[in-house]
Amino acid sequence: MRSTADLASAGPAAHLDAGVWLHGVTREVDPALLAVTAGMDGAPVRAVPAAGLVAVVSTAPLTEYGEEALRRNLEDLAWLERAARAHHAVVAALSRAGAVVPARLATVHHDDARVAGQLAARRAELTALLDRLAGRDEWGVKGYVVPGATPRAAEPEGSGGAGAAYLRRRRAQLTAREEGQRIAADAAAAVHAALAGHAVAARRHPPQDRRLSGAPTAMVLNGAYLVGQEALAAFSRLVDTLAGRHPEIRLELTGPWPPYSFAEERPPEPALTVREPAC
Repeated sequence: MRSTADLASAGPAAHLDAGVWLHGVTREVDPALLAVTAGMDGAPVRAVPAAGLVAVVSTAPLTEYGEEALRRNLEDLAWLERAARAHHAVVAALSRAGAVVPARLATVHHDDARVAGQLAARRAELTALLDRLAGRDEWGVKGYVVPGATPRAAEPEGSGGAGAAYLRRRRAQLTAREEGQRIAADAAAAVHAALAGHAVAARRHPPQDRRLSGAPTAMVLNGAYLVGQEALAAFSRLVDTLAGRHPEIRLELTGPWPPYSFAEERPPEPALTVREPAC
């Protein structure tokens, strides 16, 4: 892989009608990869090198990606999905080539000089992150409730007529449902703890709504795990072992993903922010 140290450092001149969308930061990038990777405007992405690092960016027309336009477009789910897919495609391509610190969606700067300034200002932090991410990938493990896998409450007995019997059955059903949710939640916590013990780092994200997950039952685990490439086989076997040990939840292993969950040590900022740092 050719070092980007030989590439032009300034990039295109700033345009009043366009900003710079940041996809991610790496140590080096192959110019051939840049040439075949489309950015937010459909044109090839480009490199902005500074301080021994490389930012991979797109030209972002302000009519669509300016601050006011973004505030409007981020409320449009169809637009948001298209933008997220375009951004992810670039980050995924970089991730397959080596360690990358992904930028958060909708990180837009005024010009390349601002991007280069951020690389210089955050050099120590970004270098440490790239060292930590090298040779490691993010893997997701999702856990879904398995109906009927938790104990059923016994049919209540008693007297009082049909109305009382109905109320007893409803109470029993609610009790069984609450108990099932508790058991599934306990299983999810146990699974996450076991997987975290075999990963370099772990994050437990809020469960996705069924409308997003597409699953027929509730999600109780939405975990992300940073796993060394040499440890993947053992990690995958552990997922299978835990699935057999906890039949009350269905486990799903996904990945590899770019390390979105581990791109910064400090607490993450709110998603979908438009960031414009000072000079």
